[in-house]
Amino acid sequence: MHEGGCLCGGIRYCVSGEPNHVILCHCRFCQRATGGAYMVETLFDKDAFTLSKGEPAVYRHVSEGSGKEVLVHFCPNCGTKTHLTFERFPTSVGIYSGTFDAPDWFDRNPANTQYFFLEAAQNGTVLPAGYEVFHRHYWAGDGVPSTAQIFDSPTEVSDTLKRQSAIFAQKHDSTKS
Repeated sequence: MHEGGCLCGGIRYCVSGEPNHVILCHCRFCQRATGGAYMVETLFDKDAFTLSKGEPAVYRHVSEGSGKEVLVHFCPNCGTKTHLTFERFPTSVGIYSGTFDAPDWFDRNPANTQYFFLEAAQNGTVLPAGYEVFHRHYWAGDGVPSTAQIFDSPTEVSDTLKRQSAIFAQKHDSTKS
């Protein structure tokens, strides 16, 4: 069992088991929601997640990519965002991983970790070698999986890399429809 919560302690939660996925998302929503360059989000099945204290407030946001609602759960007292639920993925919960009491408890490796929205990643961000990197989301708006890029060495995000990524995505993902 792993626990976490908000700054003031008014919201507490626990999860059981390992995360299904670890997502490092660079989309503008995640940048704005975290105030940083990206969000580290651990995804769990909803039945592995329990609120143990408090009742979060909810902000409903319509995703620009899918047109589906993302529900942002946050402490009504201190404002800390603790987790997300999704209209698009109704059996999943996404934890703002920095809210875990021990935010490094879960493993991050190429088998369980993916990088989303290279197109919006801030220049200077370094992407590690060997991980799946997606130009946008893993799932296209129509539900078709996107094709990942995997870099052979650590790669710094730049405008040139973003243009190359867009060409890669257009070439590889247009053949799936």
